[in-house]
Amino acid sequence: MYAIIRTGGRQYRVEEGDVLDVERITGNPGDILKFDDVLLVGGEEGDTRIGTPRVEGAIVSAEVVEQTRANKVLFFHFKNKTRQAKKKGHHQMMTRLQISQIMV
Repeated sequence: MYAIIRTGGRQYRVEEGDVLDVERITGNPGDILKFDDVLLVGGEEGDTRIGTPRVEGAIVSAEVVEQTRANKVLFFHFKNKTRQAKKKGHHQMMTRLQISQIMV
């Protein structure tokens, strides 16, 4: 069974046991989070339920594995003719989740 959930403005396709990185969600390692913003639930035998906009009664529970930072993203500003250059970087805060259960 799989589901499509929405968190942090993005959509993720998840199955039980998957580990995924999402934008920072408050919680300590070991905490259980429940996502009720489930957009689609599907199974192997073709019984797919599509939400309008959400699937009623569907909940995906996940365990917080760790709070971490993503790889550094570098960006470079350059102004022509004045020889001004600026290099900066940014680490996005991320939460690593392990999907434990999909309940319909």
